[in-house]
Amino acid sequence: MADYAAADAPQIATSERWKQLFLGFIAMCAISSPQYVWTLFTGHLTQTLNSSLSEVQITFSILIVLQTFLSPVQGFLIDKTGPRILLSLGAAITGLSWVLTTQTNTLWGLYLTYGLLGGLGTGIIYVGVIGLMVQWFPDRRGLATGVAAAGYGFGAIVTTFPISWSLKNQGFETTLVTYGIIIGAVGFIAALFMKRPPSLSARPVDVTVDEDVAVATTQRNYTPREMLRNPIFWVLFGMMTMMSTTGLMVISQMGSFARDIGVADALVFGLAALPFALTIDRLTNGFSRPFFGWVSDRFGRENTMGLVFIMEGLAITLWFYTADNPIAFVFLSGVVFFGWGEIFSLFPSTLTDSFGPKHATTNYGFLYMAQGVGAILGAPVAAAIMEATGSWSTVFAIVICMDILAGILALTVLKPLRRSHALASQAPAAP
Repeated sequence: MADYAAADAPQIATSERWKQLFLGFIAMCAISSPQYVWTLFTGHLTQTLNSSLSEVQITFSILIVLQTFLSPVQGFLIDKTGPRILLSLGAAITGLSWVLTTQTNTLWGLYLTYGLLGGLGTGIIYVGVIGLMVQWFPDRRGLATGVAAAGYGFGAIVTTFPISWSLKNQGFETTLVTYGIIIGAVGFIAALFMKRPPSLSARPVDVTVDEDVAVATTQRNYTPREMLRNPIFWVLFGMMTMMSTTGLMVISQMGSFARDIGVADALVFGLAALPFALTIDRLTNGFSRPFFGWVSDRFGRENTMGLVFIMEGLAITLWFYTADNPIAFVFLSGVVFFGWGEIFSLFPSTLTDSFGPKHATTNYGFLYMAQGVGAILGAPVAAAIMEATGSWSTVFAIVICMDILAGILALTVLKPLRRSHALASQAPAAP
């Protein structure tokens, strides 16, 4: 991989790629709030729509499912036409989804506005930006995707407390209209200046295969059809589904869980525990993406996955059993998200290492669908299990097992598969 980076440096190692990374970071910041502040809206929506939590949480699943299940098509269009028009459109749709949500008073209206439109808009931005970064940074793929994805984790830091304050003092409708316009405009402006790198090297890249540290890199560019026939993709898909489920369960259910155990409004250092925890989570969730991306560039993708996925399972276990303490609730939630956010740098960089950069946006679009499966399992299914059992214990037990299993699979299944695949890819590809 180092030889590949050195050879491509004259083509793309300029200030332009750092400008593109900055623009991608800003665009991701702009469209992060629909997912990460959703839990602040669930209490209002269940009351005003006279609906159960599980019914309202379907909106969150629609948001993530639409954000992910259409991403192969969106990625294909971006690969073919370039990012500027589609990413600008995605930002505008995201902002519009919040504005239109204020005009509905039915569950189906909520599903269509906040869910469908929000998922469509954020999905275009997300898959487009990540696809661009793996192309602009062949030598720092983990770090670059981590920085871009960190924008999606960090973005809601700026909005969590203002939106929480605005909901209490200005009301639901004013809050969504105001912040819908802001996030749409910021994302739109950033997208206008984004573009693809001037050259995507189609020549073979060198393979780095080490017995202990393997950033195994393919020698050819695989089409989406070829990728979908490869077992590596399906192992990655299964692992990302499990990890997405655990994180999205915490994100979508955190407000309800906090209220159920009586810590939502408890004061921690003078701040309400729930918005304080959400803000801490955005920091750790965002920071983990470039940090563990950087770690994986140096110590191997699978080694990093095994470490942090198992750490995530242990962190959720400790958090669950101490969450009735407001201080523990706030700070251990940050540890939980520190062990989860890195999936958005590790999985796209691992996928592109395995299948090449030429079709990276479309290829990642297929893998990103795992996030949609995780949303279904982590939001309405988790809520339904809690309502059926009257306890969060079963839900947490399931997600803890998923985290630990994903870490074990990274080390025992994915690592040997990718090593063999990298060596086999040295054979010349068919024209």
